[in-house]
Amino acid sequence: MANLEKGLIQIYTGNNKGKTTAALGLTLRAVGHGYHVFILQFMKGRQDYGELQGLKRLEPECRLEQYGSPGWVFKGQAEENDRREARAGLERAREIMLSGEWDIVILDEIINAIWFELIPEEEVIELLAQKPEQVEIIMTGRNASPQLIEKAHLVTEMVDIKHPYELGIQARKGIEY
Repeated sequence: MANLEKGLIQIYTGNNKGKTTAALGLTLRAVGHGYHVFILQFMKGRQDYGELQGLKRLEPECRLEQYGSPGWVFKGQAEENDRREARAGLERAREIMLSGEWDIVILDEIINAIWFELIPEEEVIELLAQKPEQVEIIMTGRNASPQLIEKAHLVTEMVDIKHPYELGIQARKGIEY
């Protein structure tokens, strides 16, 4: 395992697509340099995303686990199972981050899990405060709060300028999922 001298906190947020894609691009680059990357996906429970098969090819340097129920969660209508899955993901993230085995920990859609009230933002901020010096944390999701943005070293916003959905083009296998 290659160790980072100084791990930072990154956020990919915004209303356009590309947040998870950016995190996965970083994964590919990091594994190519010998880093170990652990990805925890929140709110993406056991669905057939193309990255699941692609990332298996990067094992053992890269691992991915999903924490979410199949289907959608609507704001204000989350079920206890949705909250339980998100809490389990957050606890697993803490375990992975503190294990000393992983250089980069990606918390995919954790910002959405906060916004959908599946986990309290304070608990995520507490997790960030416990981050070891050599671990990089990447968080993705829409609606990053000012508090999370303040904790981050890098924040990238995916701005919606033009999207194929506007033309009636649905999500395409291998491109959007």
